[in-house]
Amino acid sequence: MALTKTPICSFDEEAIDFELLGVDGKMWALADCEGDNGTLVMFICNHCPYVKAIQTELIEDVLKLMEAGIKSVAIMSNDTRDYPEDSFENMKKISDKYNFPFPYLFDKTQKIAKTYNAVCTPDFFGYNKSLKLQYRGRFDASGMSPKKNDTRHDLLEAMLQIAKTSKGPQEQFPSIGCSIKWKI
Repeated sequence: MALTKTPICSFDEEAIDFELLGVDGKMWALADCEGDNGTLVMFICNHCPYVKAIQTELIEDVLKLMEAGIKSVAIMSNDTRDYPEDSFENMKKISDKYNFPFPYLFDKTQKIAKTYNAVCTPDFFGYNKSLKLQYRGRFDASGMSPKKNDTRHDLLEAMLQIAKTSKGPQEQFPSIGCSIKWKI
């Protein structure tokens, strides 16, 4: 497991379109995932302990974001040959197990992760209603540690601010997680 941190947010960078297969068998494009007040693009996977540590809370926060008019999408870009736990079949199992309230898409060629400059799992890209980047940061400060009651929900708070103002917070902390497992 190689610990990686995300780069600083490139404010107002445009979201990049994609067409990827979802675990539901449908092809999804960015337009299918857009929310009225914002869009959250997440790069996650099945095996990363950083993703596993936040999985339940991530779903709770995504449901809160839906109420604020923000839709979310998750993309899995890891090399499944070397990381079979991240296979498409296992993506389906995880999505079903946790009842993902967002499309879970397979970036088989890794082209979308490279185009977004995604570097780790989890890696969060928060866009406003004009699909301009306003957040590239962590879920919260807990990492893999058990969450404390006073732990700030950085991602949730940032996305709710974006829904209200179309602007993300100026202070953002990089996400940390496992590096994306690139094909050789």
